[in-house]
Amino acid sequence: MSNFEESRWADKDFSQGYRDDADIILPFRVQFIEISISLYEHFISQNPQAKVMDLGCGDGLFIQELTKSSKPLKITLVDGSAEMLAAAKRRLSGQDGTCFIKASFQQLLANDLLDENFDFIYSSLAMHHLTFDEKKKVYAYIYEHLIPDGWFIHYDVALPPSDNLEKWYLSLWRKWIKRHSSKERQEQLLTVPDQYKDNPDNVPDTLGSQLKILKDVGFINVDCFYKYGLFSLFGGSKQGRER
Repeated sequence: MSNFEESRWADKDFSQGYRDDADIILPFRVQFIEISISLYEHFISQNPQAKVMDLGCGDGLFIQELTKSSKPLKITLVDGSAEMLAAAKRRLSGQDGTCFIKASFQQLLANDLLDENFDFIYSSLAMHHLTFDEKKKVYAYIYEHLIPDGWFIHYDVALPPSDNLEKWYLSLWRKWIKRHSSKERQEQLLTVPDQYKDNPDNVPDTLGSQLKILKDVGFINVDCFYKYGLFSLFGGSKQGRER
């Protein structure tokens, strides 16, 4: 697991640029978030005491969208970037029952900084920086911090199972950026798929292998809920209490 403080996400200008361009460089981000919220509303929202964690929260967009229709009792946002957490605090200012924790995956695993369990854990576009074995540890950690019947939803890039599929998925990504960026920005933003491919900090695994990890850890209802090219929304729930 690479040192977070040495990654690009610790850089103020890089994290700001990502926030500015996210809707251009992330295909169907709005739809991925909408489906995640729909799952929450279907399985969790009827519980007025629900606790939610956004693991790798970025600027807090997901929680902002979630709380437009649902009101969890407590929300915990975790991110390794001070800049991202500051942006999330600004976005969610005035939001009751909100806790912010600055921590990388390494710190969470080493020190278990969470002293409670959650009904719903969401994570987006962060775990592809982890090796396969590290993903196993994080998924197991998430499972331990879910209450029975709780859900984990993961939105991230996944490694295609073949080079031919990867070439197609990358072409889809470039077409999305081209359609949604201005002519002035296209030349710069169209390099993002290649940067993703060449960045040694990115170590995505296949969707199939990650679904298997979730099942091996103990998750049930494991499935992929939405997919476009490299981008997938998947997860599962924790076995409920015996009745």
